[in-house]
Amino acid sequence: IDTLQASEPGLPLRVVELVARDKACEHPDRACHGESCPLAAGFYDRLPQAREAAVERTRLTSNALREIALAHQVCPYYLSQEMARWCDIVVGDYNYFYDSSALLHALTVENQWRVAVLVDEAHNLVDRARGMYSAELDQAQLGLLRSQAHPVLKKPLDRLQRAWNALAKEMPGDYTVQPEVPAKFVSALQDTTGAIADLLSEEPGAGSSELLRFHFDALHFTRLAESFGDHSLFDVTRKIGGGRQRGGRINAALCIRNVIPAPFLEPRFAAAHSTVLFSATLTPQRFYADTLGLPEDTAWLDVEAPFEAEQLSVRIVRHVSTRFRDRRASLGPIAELMAGEYESRPGNYLAFFSSFDYLDQVAEAFATRAAHIPTWHQTRKMDEIERARFLERFTPDSRGIGFAVLGGSFAEGIDLPGTRLIGAFIATLGLPQVNPVNEEMRRRLEAAFGAGHDYAYLFPGIRKVVQAAGRVIRSPTDRGSVHLIDDRFARSEVIRLLPAWWRWSLASRPAAVTPGSLT
Repeated sequence: IDTLQASEPGLPLRVVELVARDKACEHPDRACHGESCPLAAGFYDRLPQAREAAVERTRLTSNALREIALAHQVCPYYLSQEMARWCDIVVGDYNYFYDSSALLHALTVENQWRVAVLVDEAHNLVDRARGMYSAELDQAQLGLLRSQAHPVLKKPLDRLQRAWNALAKEMPGDYTVQPEVPAKFVSALQDTTGAIADLLSEEPGAGSSELLRFHFDALHFTRLAESFGDHSLFDVTRKIGGGRQRGGRINAALCIRNVIPAPFLEPRFAAAHSTVLFSATLTPQRFYADTLGLPEDTAWLDVEAPFEAEQLSVRIVRHVSTRFRDRRASLGPIAELMAGEYESRPGNYLAFFSSFDYLDQVAEAFATRAAHIPTWHQTRKMDEIERARFLERFTPDSRGIGFAVLGGSFAEGIDLPGTRLIGAFIATLGLPQVNPVNEEMRRRLEAAFGAGHDYAYLFPGIRKVVQAAGRVIRSPTDRGSVHLIDDRFARSEVIRLLPAWWRWSLASRPAAVTPGSLT
């Protein structure tokens, strides 16, 4: 919105910003209906006046909408949904057009709009779409509902529990993939959602937050079960803790897990008059074309980077292995490398690792080697305030190293220009963990495209590496360094995935460092 205002201040276009309901809600402790929330009661009576006030504005940011909504005592979230029908440009998250119940896609089809969709950071659309078209149900949640259930829900919940137990008892181990979602389970789930819907229509106040959450999750699950196919997996996971609850019941999670979002996204692309996807890491093209379902006539434009190779020193450190079996042996060499680079050129750096556990291990080794160098660390489940404090440590005059997890909130989408950040250490290829779920996804991708390992592991991993490295050079005047720490970075199949404008070199092996076994 700010960019549009700055570039075309006199352009007569009305713009609305859509934000998530939990961010826009004024009464998060109230249920979202007229008998509980004062902004829902009489909403449609006051909506015309609120809408009339809103159309007088050309820039309907979330703050502007909140101001108008509260002045007319209506819900800011639903006012923004209404104004999407009255605006020329809508700014919002992917889900507003690509989700199964997407507002903007529904309006486009219903009103036969000619829409142009601009998708920023399009490399994230694969994982985001997988999430949109996946659904999970936890049996522990069902057990809680049964213990608190309204009498009219007892029979359908009991039937669902029996169907769930039958599924779980057939498991040969703690994790299994089944060829389809069993019809008996789907039928029991549909009966349950129908009973819940009937109850809520008759007694709106009878729906606890837990019941509503389960109801919506179950509706989403049944919709995906109806469209289940080779693009997704249906898996059952026995939960940790012995696998059984009191009374011998098995606690299992059921998941419809989307692997290839293309069949779901293709109608979205078809509904748009045009779609532009842009990203600095939208390669390889075949991977994104296959997984997203892009039309065959999609035009690809590789825009030359605005940076010069001389701005960024890329060093591949191949005397260190960050494979799991070599982690302990890698701690000392990584700490030595980071300390040496900092001491030769003091400034602000980011160091990325594959997990919090690995981060903590290197941080401990680094503190032993270089206690005089300031450090600050990303921690699990940081809130917005804590993330802001982490970034505030990077000032033009500060010095130190921020430790973070690759693929986390500090690995992309942040700008630290100039001397706020002069280098990055990336001690991982970013490959997803090898586990039963990822291996099933690899097999499914192999069957579909013949490149299972690359599609499931290599391409997503290197994309995260390039995104993290991209934090270093943010303007034509920036100068910095990136150390890619792992011998596998020197392999040809990895190097070809790195940006073409990079000029990399192999770091020399310190005589004092003895790496762990790389076999």
